[in-house]
Order: sequence, then structure tokens, then C-alpha cells
Amino acid sequence: MYPYLDDLEARSIYILREAYNRIEPLALLWSIGKDSNVLLWLIRKAFFGRIPFDVVQLDTEMELPEVYEFRDMLVKDWDIPLKIQLCPPEENMDKTLPPATRAATRKTEGLRALIKEGGYNGVIAGIRRDEQSTRAKERVFSPRTLDGNWDFKDQPAEFWDQYKTEFPKGTHVRIHPLLHWSEIDIWRYTHRESLPVVPLYFAINGKRYRSLGEKNITFPVPSEASNIEEIIKELETTKTSERAGRTMDHEAEDSFETLRARGYM
Repeated sequence: MYPYLDDLEARSIYILREAYNRIEPLALLWSIGKDSNVLLWLIRKAFFGRIPFDVVQLDTEMELPEVYEFRDMLVKDWDIPLKIQLCPPEENMDKTLPPATRAATRKTEGLRALIKEGGYNGVIAGIRRDEQSTRAKERVFSPRTLDGNWDFKDQPAEFWDQYKTEFPKGTHVRIHPLLHWSEIDIWRYTHRESLPVVPLYFAINGKRYRSLGEKNITFPVPSEASNIEEIIKELETTKTSERAGRTMDHEAEDSFETLRARGYM
């Protein structure tokens, strides 16, 4: 089923092994969504059933209840070495930002604290280029300042799977093993590998979540797709953005780019 997925899988596993071999210490950011679940599965494949570095959830304590329930189930079933990093309160965020963007900034600040406290030189994240235009500017090995600030105009060239993994002292690196995947690739792979997902992705009463975020800034979109096969069929024809249910994407035009430059995932 979908043989091209073998190439996507192999490339991601290569990236993960390169990161593990060249950058330490490492941590994986786990959002408990469809992309980071695929990433966890790939890590278990890459390292023969084990996860050889910390798995971290940046927790605002505002996730939907089904997300927490799924998290606890998968931690037990997959023996995930989970570390929960609580994010600072919204009232401590930059008050000049639009409301939903300000709420999302909590994870940026939680990530900064995680990097500082854990001394991580590399953080693995499950972002994809097709998800949002700013993310299309990313590299697989993406250098940041220690504060997480990102200059998207100054990124290393990456040709023929040749990645720069050595950076000056004081540089923090984000690693993106799923950058070359698309949303439909994630669902086809999830279907092929029989991976579990948060039930919120399936339609109830004509609506489902395409992207999972905090309950105060993420909402379901119209859909009749009640299983993975129907989600795949829907994605083959839909023109609705994957992030249509993310309120910060409908605020100021540059809100997401501002967040990314400041260190957002």
C-alpha cells in the first residue's frame, strides 16, 4: 500500500540517525498530534524499538481532554520516556501580540526554558513544509540562537541529503525529519502502519479536527470523514487549509512568522 512511503520513511530514518550520531544531547518535542505520533513511530523503527533520548510535551494544561487521555495510553503502550515541561502563564506573554498568538507563545517560552534547563543542543520536531508557508522556509537541520530565535534568511543550503550538522558554539539546532512529508502522506502512512491517533481527528456531527492545539485557540472544521480511509479521500479533493481551525492563523498576517522567528515549533 502506497509504496512511495518507503522512500519517505527511509529518508526520515536517515535524518534521525544523523541527528543522534552528530548532536547531543537531543530531545523530541511530542505534541501528541498525528505528525509527532508518526515521528515517534519512525524513531522506534530507527532505533530498533527504543527511544534513545527524552520525549517532551510542552504542556499549557489547555489541551483537549481526549489528547491527555491518548497521551497517557500511548506512554504506557509504547514505553515512552516522557518529560512534561509546563509552560508559563499567558499573562506573562508579550501583550502587544494578538490574543491567540499570545496564547500560542506560551509554548515558545516553555521551549526556551526546556532548552536552558536541559542543556539540549538539538530538538527534534514533527513539522512539515506543506503545513504553513513560513515552515516552507525551514531546513532539515535548522540553526537557532540559544534563545530559539530563527533567522529564516540565513539558513544552510541542503542538497542531495547532505546536511550541515556542525555549528558555532552557542548555536541550538532544530531537526525536522518530516519536512518532506505532506498531510496526506502522514495519513496514508498512519493507515498503512495501523498507528493509533487521537479520536478528535474523526468527524462527529459533521465536524472534525484537522490540526490539534490548545482548546482555547483550536476548533474543528466541517467534515464527514469518520475514519482514516475517509480522511484520505477528503484530502485528495479538499481546498480547505489544514490550519483552518487554528485561530492565530486568522489574526495579523505575520503572526505565525513572528512566532517562528521567536522560536515557535
